[in-house]
Amino acid sequence: MVAASEPLTVSEIAEAVGVDQPRASRLVQQCVDLGLVRREADPDDARRTRIVVTEQGRTLARGFRIDRREAVETALAAFTDDERAELARLLAKLAAAWPA
Repeated sequence: MVAASEPLTVSEIAEAVGVDQPRASRLVQQCVDLGLVRREADPDDARRTRIVVTEQGRTLARGFRIDRREAVETALAAFTDDERAELARLLAKLAAAWPA
């Protein structure tokens, strides 16, 4: 959601994370309650709402990305350059074979 180029509907979020619409709706409401996202009217369809990430939500997501990056760097610290290259090759092969 944070990486989305535009606000998403609850249905789009449900599809993206692989849950049903009622579960996605509950998760979105929890995020609204925490101040991580807000609902806004869809300018193209007044019957729908779009979910927008708040600045607080962006800040939290940035923190997760930084923590994850640091964890990867720590895990790879003992790898040789050749081992890193082999891991990158294998991950690229895995990503290419990953079912859509």
